[in-house]
Amino acid sequence: MTSAADTRDIAGWLRPAMLFQRGVFALSQAAAVLAALLVVGMTLHILLEIVLRLLDRSTFILDEMVGYGIAGATFLSLGYAFEHSALVRVGLLVDRLRGRARRMVETFCGITTLAVTSQIAWVIARSALRSFERGRTSSSIAEIPLWIPEAVCAAGLMIFGLQVFAWTLRQIFDLPGPVAPGDEGPLQNDL
Repeated sequence: MTSAADTRDIAGWLRPAMLFQRGVFALSQAAAVLAALLVVGMTLHILLEIVLRLLDRSTFILDEMVGYGIAGATFLSLGYAFEHSALVRVGLLVDRLRGRARRMVETFCGITTLAVTSQIAWVIARSALRSFERGRTSSSIAEIPLWIPEAVCAAGLMIFGLQVFAWTLRQIFDLPGPVAPGDEGPLQNDL
């Protein structure tokens, strides 16, 4: 395992590069906390709806709110899950490579992922801006402004893109990451 102490300082960029890595990871952690809060909010809303239905009442917006919550939690947690190797990856080729060859293939994968993710984030962000400008709302009785869930999804993809960019830089310059490989953290990839 490579540590910051024994990594070559590439033209004096080690300190700023590591600060960037830590900053992006902190942003991913904050987004993951928001995702967890969305899950708690969905759970509380479901429990409220159960109690209300026992009393022949309803909020009438459970499906809509849970749908927005699932989308938000999914997109906001992507960066954190990626850094903890909790996203499913097909490693048929990459797992057989070592050293520089592996870093080159990983760099290509990172750049490709970044290109696709950036494009999707751009489309969703434009849609959110268009929804905001036109004042579009959901068709339910809640009339939720549609730019809010769209903006949350776009923000989650942008944070994921930053995390992929930071990871790709680590592949290029052989830098350590904020999470040690094989670290038994809150997420595990047991696949």
